[in-house]
This record gives sequence, C-alpha cells and structure tokens, in this order.
Amino acid sequence: MSLFELQPHPVYPQEYDICLKTGVHFYKKAISRDYSSSYFLEEFEAQYKKTYYEDEENLRKMARRRLSILKQHLKPYGKRLLEIGCATGFFLSEAKKIGFDVCGVEISKTEAEYGRESGLNIFNGSFLEYCENKNFDVICAFFVLEHFSNQDKVWEKIFSLLKEDGFLFFALPSLYGPTFQTNPSEWFQTHPKDHFVDYDPKSLAKLLSFFQTKIIWKYPMSYHAYRDKGWKGSFPFKYFYKSISNFLCYGDTFEALCKKLK
Repeated sequence: MSLFELQPHPVYPQEYDICLKTGVHFYKKAISRDYSSSYFLEEFEAQYKKTYYEDEENLRKMARRRLSILKQHLKPYGKRLLEIGCATGFFLSEAKKIGFDVCGVEISKTEAEYGRESGLNIFNGSFLEYCENKNFDVICAFFVLEHFSNQDKVWEKIFSLLKEDGFLFFALPSLYGPTFQTNPSEWFQTHPKDHFVDYDPKSLAKLLSFFQTKIIWKYPMSYHAYRDKGWKGSFPFKYFYKSISNFLCYGDTFEALCKKLK
C-alpha cells in the first residue's frame, strides 16, 4: 500500500498533485537531473554569489549550530550519524569532532571523493542504493528529500535505518512561507525543476505520524518580509514579522528535528 494517496490540487491542478492523507504536494513538472559537480561549482555560486567550497566557513558554522540543537537531546559520544546528501562532508566533519561516528551518502563523485580524502566515510551513489546493516541514532538530510521522485521508497529506507528512539534532522523548502502563501505566481516561476515534492511543517508532521515519529523542534530558516504580500508583511517593524515567523514556523525554508517514539 502506498504511503501517499494523490489527487489533483484543487487550486493548482496543473502544477501539483496533493496527498489526501498528509497534505504533501507533488510537483507535476519536476524532472530528474544529473547531479555532477556543476551544482557546487556553478549553481551554488549563482544562488549564493560564491562557490560551495568558498562558503566552507559559513557552512561549518551552520553545521555547528545544528549540532548544538541536536546535543540538547542526545549525547554524541558513540552515537552513529548518517547524512543523506552530505556533499563534501563539512557537517560530518563537525559532527565527528564532537564524538559522533559518522557516515555519509553523496551522489556527486567529485564531492564524495573530496570528503573521503579528508578521512570521512562517504558512500558515492544514490541513497536508495546505500546498503548498511547497522542502524543509526541520527539521520540528517538538509535540502535533499525534495530531489527524490519516489518518496515512498525514501521514507521506507530512512526508517529501516533509524533506531527505535532515533532522531531525524531535516531542512526543507516550505509551502508555509511568504512566497507560496501570498505570491504563488512567483513561487511557481522560481520553483526548482528538480524538486519533486514540497512539504511544510504540518504535512511533514502528518507523514511522520505514520512512522510513530514526531517533530520536537522546528524553526524557519529565512525571514523575507518583502516577499510577503499579505498582512504579515505589512508590519512597520520587522521584529514583529520575525517573531510571528518563529512562533508559526513560517518561512520559505524550515528546519525540523524529529524523534521516533519507542
């Protein structure tokens, strides 16, 4: 039985099918692509004005911030951590420093080799091809899940590798943010062609409930009041926009730490 039951979106039937059980949106126009090193050398630079490698300091800082959140819920020493889509392994490297036993999966050969040369255990290939007999205490996927066309298999794989009381840490684009909620034409105009699904905190929580897993922490990753064409963007003081966004987990991207219940 499929985890998802789809029907055309009631407002955007040309763009989305929507899951009746979870609210996850499946982007109909998505296409697969070859994830070579060009993303890190070209597309990352186009978006962030620097290459992935040039942004190493900031990426490591972000990794340490995420790990500080994770450390509030478990002690890292001796715990096994897997990152799906680990790129060059900057996050894995920081996790290893504080005591995690780390593994990574990376589809780009160039980035996987870069991480291996620094001493990291990285499997080069698709996550669905990854074979591991041991279970993990933590599985992380930062802006990766949306790139898989077969979400059923991805979630089954994740939970086949996660321990009973394990943690999941995600970063995802979000439908519950200023662009899709108040300016959908802009959302579809800029929607990445290789994003097969779109989540938000609510749909992610519903899906996780089928695996006896719950979100224990969530936060928006971005604050873009200028993108908001609704009432939230009309506040004269941006402090209020940020406060509301934090309270509602309202943003075009979000992070979520989740725990599997015993």
